[in-house]
Amino acid sequence: MALPVLRALPDIVSLDKTVWPYEQQLYDLPQQFLQIFSTKTFSTPDVQTLYVTTNPLVTALAFSIFLMPIFLVVSEINHNYSQVDRVWSILPAVYAVHYAVYAHLRELPTRRVDAAAAVSVFWSVRLTFNYWRKGGYQIGSEDYRWEIIQKKVGRMLFFVFNVLFIASGQSVLLASVTFPVYALLLSERITGEGLLLVDMGFAGAIAALVVVEFVADQQQWNYQNAKKEYQKTAKATQDYAAEDLDRGFITSGLWRYSRHPNFAAEQSIWLMFYLWACQLSQTSYNWTGVGALGYLILFQASSWFTELISSGKYTEYKDYQKQVGMFVPTPGGGWSPVASSQDKVKELRSKKKA
Repeated sequence: MALPVLRALPDIVSLDKTVWPYEQQLYDLPQQFLQIFSTKTFSTPDVQTLYVTTNPLVTALAFSIFLMPIFLVVSEINHNYSQVDRVWSILPAVYAVHYAVYAHLRELPTRRVDAAAAVSVFWSVRLTFNYWRKGGYQIGSEDYRWEIIQKKVGRMLFFVFNVLFIASGQSVLLASVTFPVYALLLSERITGEGLLLVDMGFAGAIAALVVVEFVADQQQWNYQNAKKEYQKTAKATQDYAAEDLDRGFITSGLWRYSRHPNFAAEQSIWLMFYLWACQLSQTSYNWTGVGALGYLILFQASSWFTELISSGKYTEYKDYQKQVGMFVPTPGGGWSPVASSQDKVKELRSKKKA
């Protein structure tokens, strides 16, 4: 049996009922898959039968494990460690759609899981577009931070880091952020067909967060293009004053109140998926949040490292950090160049007195 028989909503997030009974399938799946492809009578129905008779969570996790050595080998051959980055905006949507496709093939109620898949695709299209226009899919394009880390830790330690985190950990993370969708699939077998008000609320909130992320990324895109033009012509645009462009980083729009409004929205999106599963399962917390938790930890660490670089590159960035929250806006805060100038005057005065 590929799916558990559940009678109460809290059961949809029970590890003993929804995960551990299918552990053996994870070990058996590679052999079963190879058997199908090694026979002379290989056919699409055989693959479909294996697909629908395998627990969908197991299939998603198995695929993420299958990708690990591919990411590792390709990154080491090309000495380019942004292989996972290129599919970062794609894989979570693939996993979410996978749960929806599975439900359709099994002729299960699908309205809820379809809604989850739809908003994940909306998220994917927007983020993929933004990554593409920034040159992420150009040959040789790589996240500049990987090179910096490699120089700091050395080649051997970086290889270990690649094996454990870049190629492996990130692959599993992209599958795990969609674990709540598995819970949504199971919940619909209990609640029946049809969207509840709570479903529409969470789906709408996720879509709204995608829009917020788009606005933040667009504001940054506009600023960076204006800065590049200013560096070429020494002429400020009508949207940005010369002092804003000389500063080197954006402090207007959403960026006036959050140092990373796009990242704040990004993390909130997967947190919303988790809270959706919590609400439906009538639990305060559950195991499906492991992906969202990993996402939060990763963004905390990567944002800290990015800001470490920025604070050494831009003279006013430390003032920006004092005035503006990293993700959540500081109450009563917001970037103020006047306050930054006043802080510098006080600092000079204190040095003179010393």
